Formats: sequence, C-alpha cells, structure tokens
Amino acid sequence: MADDKIDAYLELRSGGRLLVGRDRIRLLEAVAEHGSISKAAKAMGISYKTAWEAVDAINNLLPTPAFVTRTSGRVGGAAEMTEEGRRLITAFHRLEDHLARISSLIAAEGLEDVGDALLWATGFKISARNIFRTEVVSVRRWPVDVEVVLKVSDEHAIHAIITNAATEQLDLAPGRKALALVKAPFVRLVSPADASRLRRNLFRGTVVRRIDAEVHSEVHLDLGKGKTLVAVVPRHQVEDLGLVEGSTAAATFEPDHVIIAAD
Repeated sequence: MADDKIDAYLELRSGGRLLVGRDRIRLLEAVAEHGSISKAAKAMGISYKTAWEAVDAINNLLPTPAFVTRTSGRVGGAAEMTEEGRRLITAFHRLEDHLARISSLIAAEGLEDVGDALLWATGFKISARNIFRTEVVSVRRWPVDVEVVLKVSDEHAIHAIITNAATEQLDLAPGRKALALVKAPFVRLVSPADASRLRRNLFRGTVVRRIDAEVHSEVHLDLGKGKTLVAVVPRHQVEDLGLVEGSTAAATFEPDHVIIAAD
C-alpha cells in the first residue's frame, strides 16, 4: 500500500464558487497547446461558453491574467498564455503532488503527526515535532532496501531505510532536500549503557519538558542547534531512568521507522 500512488484531488473555491481545479488546469493547458479557447473547448469536450467562463474566473483570481485573449471573428477566443499562467499550472501540479504524498503518508501511518507535514507541504512555516528539514548525504542501494543518510545539522544525522521504489519515487540523491518524520511513539529512551552500543540514530540531549499520564510520558529533548526530539514512552521507563527536567538523556529510533518526504 505504501508504494501505491494515492490520488489527491485539489480544488480552490471562493464563496462556494470553483476558481481552480484539475479540470480547469487541464483546460488552461489545452488553451496553451492550441492557442485558441474554442479549439481547447472542442478538445476537452465542453462548450465554448464554459471554457470562456473558466478562463475568466482564473484571470480574475490572479494578480495579472493567465491568458491574454481576443476575439477574432468566426474563429473566436484566440489566447496567448502569460508567465503568470505558466506559474499557476506549475504551482497547481506541485501542490497536488504534495497532497498526494501527504495522502500516502496518512494511508501508511495514520493521522498522528501528519498535520505539520501538511502545513509544510502547502508552504506554511511550522515548528514541528519530529519533523526535520534535512539534506541527503548518501544513498546506499541494496537489492531490497536502500540506506539513506540525512543531515539534520552539523552534529546530527538520521539514518533511514526505505524501499528501492520509494527511493525512485522521491528521486533521492546526495544534496536533495527532504523532510524526515519520526512518530513520537517510535522514539525510545535508552540508558547510558545501551547508548554506548548504538552507532546510528543516537541523539543525546537535555530534558526540557516531561508530561506524565497514567501509562505514558511525553519527553522533549533539546538536542541543541534549535532541534528538539519528542518521545512518548511508558512512564515506568522514564521513572526507571530517573529523568526529570534538566536531566541529560539519550534517545534512538529504528531506521525503518523514518518517513521521508520530498517535493
């Protein structure tokens, strides 16, 4: 399921009225291809009036028109795409692709911690739990899995294991920017002895917040350089480790628990 592409249908509306959707973007692409609204309408199987109304609605949405149009006698509806129109088409396809990736993430991992990724995908600045902006350092391919090293900061790196298919879909290569996501329940707190044996995905930090419930505790670790890692673990483990706010602690997670997202 995780490797299947999930379709995300995007529509932009105002006051209940459609402004831009996939069909209108296809219409704009057809107008650009044929240089004529009437020819584009025929190719799309819609009326000339519907095509004109769609183009007008989009032109009204943008600061400058997507198309410069003119009537030309019997032919009618000649159109020339502007730079604004080309940007609209590109932006719409990129946003649809972002939403498809978020949909795939929801299908694979559920809703927890997906909201921040959705905000990122639509261009908002966020302060997210266990969602790191990273740069791909290395990609090591094996017959089934792929090892990916992601640079979080000069001091921190994340090792991830994903499938070859996912690597191809995300076009991962050194220098590629990507998000690394780890659900808080996948993060484990470890003792100093266990930490000394770990070589990958070991993060040391200071406990800056501890929230206790009856069964679980949520622990926030300040890793330095503005990075924070959140773990949700059984409360008795936190108590056994003697962790309180101000304590130093070590945390880890499995490479195959890392989700990678890229635009």
